[in-house]
Amino acid sequence: MQNYTHPTSDTLIIRSLSKADYVATHEAMLARTLERIELKKQHTQRTPDELWIVDHNDVYTLGQASKKEHILQHTNTPIIQTDRGGQVTWHGSGQLVLYWLFDLDSLGWSVRNLVSHAEQALEDVLNDCLAFMDSQDNISAHARRDAPGVYLYSHMPDSDHTIKRETIMLGKIASLGFKIKRGFSYHGIALNLNCDLSAFNAINPCGYAGMQMLRLADFVTMDTDSLSYEQATQKLIDNIAKRHAGFIELRPLAPKT
Repeated sequence: MQNYTHPTSDTLIIRSLSKADYVATHEAMLARTLERIELKKQHTQRTPDELWIVDHNDVYTLGQASKKEHILQHTNTPIIQTDRGGQVTWHGSGQLVLYWLFDLDSLGWSVRNLVSHAEQALEDVLNDCLAFMDSQDNISAHARRDAPGVYLYSHMPDSDHTIKRETIMLGKIASLGFKIKRGFSYHGIALNLNCDLSAFNAINPCGYAGMQMLRLADFVTMDTDSLSYEQATQKLIDNIAKRHAGFIELRPLAPKT
């Protein structure tokens, strides 16, 4: 993935960063957010929002209120304290990270709207990608009200083959953690596409002991003309851009289970 910047509209810019150092990326993201806050404060100027598509070098990051006991094993991978929400997670090659540098007030979004748009964009794209599954397994992606992120579920018919189906959570495939500063968001979402999941063995992912982490490549062949890493990435960019432009509305939240 090459580094590039291009506008999708007058109000949204896409930036792509490959082999990105986490600290340098975070510093740039925070600096841009503070600059936008100041421009809006001093000049009532609305600057274009930005969506950063990042391929990080291997790193573990700790959220603002993270508990260090969720690090189970120290490896050669750096551990960085950061200012996003959430607990500990891993970023690295084969994982798609998207940072949402959005002016929530100008969009008319609440923090809950931001989180729901992020989760529903992931649901939309994952369920579209899962349609390329080679098997007939009925697997779908859904967010949970009790734990941020997106999870895969298997829907199995009952033993008597009635219409009623048993739903089994297989694990977590996408994580999210945002920071809001004076109505501006940064940080964002991480989707496991074809990364090495063994990196998660050294932590309690997102603070959940025993949480099974998943990747899309274990469910869908991703090196074909039908679906590749780049195509999955573009699907997610397009979905988020449509939401940002107001072309995709939020669905009602699922009830808590």
